[in-house]
Amino acid sequence: MTIPQPDPKLDLVLERVIDVPPELVWAAWTRPEHLSRWFTPAPWSVADCEIDLRPGGLFRTVMRSPAGQDFPNVGCYLEIVPNRRLVWTDLLLPGYRPAEQGLLTAIVTLEPQGDGTRYTAIAMHRDEAGRKQHEAMGFREGWGKALDQLVAYARTMGARPA
Repeated sequence: MTIPQPDPKLDLVLERVIDVPPELVWAAWTRPEHLSRWFTPAPWSVADCEIDLRPGGLFRTVMRSPAGQDFPNVGCYLEIVPNRRLVWTDLLLPGYRPAEQGLLTAIVTLEPQGDGTRYTAIAMHRDEAGRKQHEAMGFREGWGKALDQLVAYARTMGARPA
């Protein structure tokens, strides 16, 4: 898959060089026991997570608010390139079945950069209103804080993914 150029009217982008190798970032993104430790910006948490890491497979998280309210998110993986790229959407359910609602398709790319990783996350939206809604929900702060949490957690994983 060729990564599309982000469209500033439709897409939100978070790009950063982090001091964690791609293999640890990949493990943090693709194993429920890891993803549940960092995926939502604190004080939010992940109450449950299920990953079927294959194209068409399930990507499900339940985000829990500080007040204890659960927000389930169900999506489908579109592309998996180990240690390099992960693409999923909530516009489709597992097995590529259309979802009633959805906000985005996400592309996370991991490029080796010295001992670390150039991390790029693109949140693609169907229209400008969806992008604005996601931005107003706190995309930059939330995804940035979640990435900070991923980095801090990945450092505890050691030199190799567990």
